[in-house]
Amino acid sequence: MGANQDPKNQRVYTMYHGTTVGFARSIITSGFVPSTKGMLGPGVYVSRNKKKAERYPLQENPSNRVVLELEVRVGRVKRIDKDDHPMQYTWHSNGYDTAWVPPNCGMKAVKSGLEEDCIFDPKRIKVVGIGVPNHFS
Repeated sequence: MGANQDPKNQRVYTMYHGTTVGFARSIITSGFVPSTKGMLGPGVYVSRNKKKAERYPLQENPSNRVVLELEVRVGRVKRIDKDDHPMQYTWHSNGYDTAWVPPNCGMKAVKSGLEEDCIFDPKRIKVVGIGVPNHFS
């Protein structure tokens, strides 16, 4: 399934997470620690678009970036497709496991226009691979 298609509830998807070499080691050893804040509230931010993950962390030297390949059990998915969406920060308390921002939806926080997902429970995420962003391979 492409990054432009709606994720289906209860499916497993290949997704990606951009991080530093040091944090990648920690994630592989101890698992993800969810962000406490972000445009969708707490959770682990991932994308089905590998190019999106390759850009992160934004302020990091590109030579210190790695991309984790993941298997993600999305559970129940809520589409968040506009700024100030009524469930932008409350999707999990409304029974959803994943918040999904579709590509090119116009949200100001997603300047790249690339899709993004927020997974509330890190136990839904399994690291299956690691690589360097394409511009270094």
